[in-house]
Amino acid sequence: MASATLTYHDERRPDYIIIFCAAFLVAFGIMMLSSASSDLGKTRFGDSYYYVKHQLLFGLTLGLAGFLVAAKTYYGTYQRVALPLFIISVIGALLIFTPLGFRAGGAERWINIGPVTIQPAEILKLTLVIYIAAWLGGDAKRRETLWGGLIPFLAVLGLLGAILLVQSTTSAFVLLAATAGIMYFASGARLMYLLLTAVLGIATIVTVSYFSPYRWSRIMAYVNPDANLQESGYHSNQARIAIGSGGLWGVGLGESTTKMKYLPEPIGDSVFAVIAEELGFVGSATVALLFGTLSLRTLLLSRRLQNRFGQLLLVGFGTTIGLQAFVNIGAISGLIPLTGMPLPFVSYGGTGIVVFLTMIGIITNISKYTV
Repeated sequence: MASATLTYHDERRPDYIIIFCAAFLVAFGIMMLSSASSDLGKTRFGDSYYYVKHQLLFGLTLGLAGFLVAAKTYYGTYQRVALPLFIISVIGALLIFTPLGFRAGGAERWINIGPVTIQPAEILKLTLVIYIAAWLGGDAKRRETLWGGLIPFLAVLGLLGAILLVQSTTSAFVLLAATAGIMYFASGARLMYLLLTAVLGIATIVTVSYFSPYRWSRIMAYVNPDANLQESGYHSNQARIAIGSGGLWGVGLGESTTKMKYLPEPIGDSVFAVIAEELGFVGSATVALLFGTLSLRTLLLSRRLQNRFGQLLLVGFGTTIGLQAFVNIGAISGLIPLTGMPLPFVSYGGTGIVVFLTMIGIITNISKYTV
């Protein structure tokens, strides 16, 4: 394994497969948002394209800027600014508890800064990976010792858990913790430490969920989906109906009926159900394949890099994208409990698309230095 010290190398061509997968998913997301949001936009704002315009203006424009800047910036730069970026993003998450924060859908996850709405938990998906990669890519003691490695690692996750769980952002915390744990293991940490981290994480989530009625109701709806179809099981049931209605080829783009009156959050975490209904198994399987290709290729790139920091960045980003897509698709399909986690690049949300396109930009830059 090479040293964590970064040096410039001759640039090669970027990985165009990763760029293509991301670009296709973004374009596909705009198309599906146009379909899924038309009735909602017309009802709420008198404009069928309101959400598409908003996504293009505040999400895609800034996201493309983030991609281009990140793709041109040497990835080693982030190692020097990892801690300040992480601290700023944590402060942003704490701003939710100030007058800048506001609630929606029973959760307090957003802050308003002028005309812009920001979801700090999305930004943490980027900055935590950069920080953990820089931290683990340094002193070997951080991977091998208890007090110099595991305890500080758990302290960081505990801080994020305290902030995000109070905000009812359980799924985001689980994703962050799982990604950090996989990066910790990939860095060469002891297996015992990883197992201890997993046990503590699962125990925390189960305990918090048990004493939180709305979280526990989601788990119970998963265990017995037919017990309360009009309340806790309503969302999952409608999603399954939409997916089943699509069949092999779907009912046609824009022809979904469940998105109009029955399916909650058709432009958010339920967008995959709309995809499955309108484009069928073929369309939804294609989307899943693109996410799998994007994630797996990013992870495989890490094996062709000679720098530990860059390797861990790729592991973190590949895990984040793949795991979030899996959790969204799995939850909407009934494989796992409903989480409320959006589908990367596709679901409505400006902060999310900016963060994920910036990730792709960093991955693109790293790919130019692989051997």
